[in-house]
Amino acid sequence: MELIVPTLGESITEATVSKWLKKVGDSFEADEPLVEIETDKITVEVPAPSAGSISEIKVEEGADVNIGGVLALLGDKKSTNGSLASEKVETKEPPKEKPKVEKETTPSVKHDTTKLSPAVQKLVTENNLNAEKISSSRSDGRLTKEDVINFMNNPSTASTSSKEREEVVKMSKIRKTIATRLKESQNTAAILTTFNEVDMSEIMKVRESKKEDFMERYGVKLGFMSFFVKAVVSSLQEFPAVNAEIRDENIIYKNHFDIGIAVGTEKGLVVPVLKDADAMTFGDIEQNIVELSTKAKEGSLTMDDLTGGTFTISNGGVYGSMLSTPIINRPQSGILGMHNIQKRAVVVDDEIVIRPMMYLAFSYDHRIIDGKESVGFLVSIKSLLENPSKLILGV
Repeated sequence: MELIVPTLGESITEATVSKWLKKVGDSFEADEPLVEIETDKITVEVPAPSAGSISEIKVEEGADVNIGGVLALLGDKKSTNGSLASEKVETKEPPKEKPKVEKETTPSVKHDTTKLSPAVQKLVTENNLNAEKISSSRSDGRLTKEDVINFMNNPSTASTSSKEREEVVKMSKIRKTIATRLKESQNTAAILTTFNEVDMSEIMKVRESKKEDFMERYGVKLGFMSFFVKAVVSSLQEFPAVNAEIRDENIIYKNHFDIGIAVGTEKGLVVPVLKDADAMTFGDIEQNIVELSTKAKEGSLTMDDLTGGTFTISNGGVYGSMLSTPIINRPQSGILGMHNIQKRAVVVDDEIVIRPMMYLAFSYDHRIIDGKESVGFLVSIKSLLENPSKLILGV
């Protein structure tokens, strides 16, 4: 039986094998994950179609394979268990003999690297060498100039030295796609960024007074993101151009509000989408954000989770960012950047007071959104966040 790369979406034609979860000869049960494959959008596990064992791996880790391609050949448990035992014996024996040969043929000469002659020290320093890794030809273990030169001229040691200074890692499909799309966004859209600041005092008061009731009702914490999603949706309804996109020579105005939430993972930035966020309560938003964030970190996001966004929110504040200029997630026309909250001295009613302040950054495509609309959109968000009763009561 063949293990086939499953269909992963209309636009996906190729995947990369990121990690084999089973080796040749390993047995497995039906639906047990056998291999992780990575596309330009998601990482998925390919399950076993039925119980059996792996007879042959066709695509090694790091190699690309087309959708529908053969990943491995599968057999039943009995046919491969016998060969597995012999393979384990064969693969375990050589490593046992190898160290013995190395011990017999490679003498280990201990040398004192703290007592280097000036000439040797200069040679080591100028070439960024590790004196501990250089073998001495003298019986007392002291390094000579010839020892260092021989070490530098030896190809095997040179490659070791090079590996220590640099590490070459192949870009993942997700990372390559992030790089390509961000550059395309800069090359295609006329991106400008406008800034404002928001006083977070009132939101923090609401969170503090309602956190226990909210947790009891919804089973999640009341975070800042639900307030921002609500404020963004309300402002998008007021400024429809921000929720639109340019397609060919047409402007497509969206009557649905699917908000992407940028999430950083080990493999790169992903943007899962809250579908129909305008119909969600604060509890719905927080529950969905927790669920999507967990799936993003576990690498279990589906194509449906990542498609259809009309606007994106990016929270650099969780990493300590004070200010940034976020790049638009194409084909969208705008992105809101949140930042960390800092207590600052501000003037309120002609008095200097200390308030928890956050800088907001709104990057937009100037081809479709005018300066007046962009400023008005961000001012609307600021006003709603500073008066959360408008968000809660809808007035």
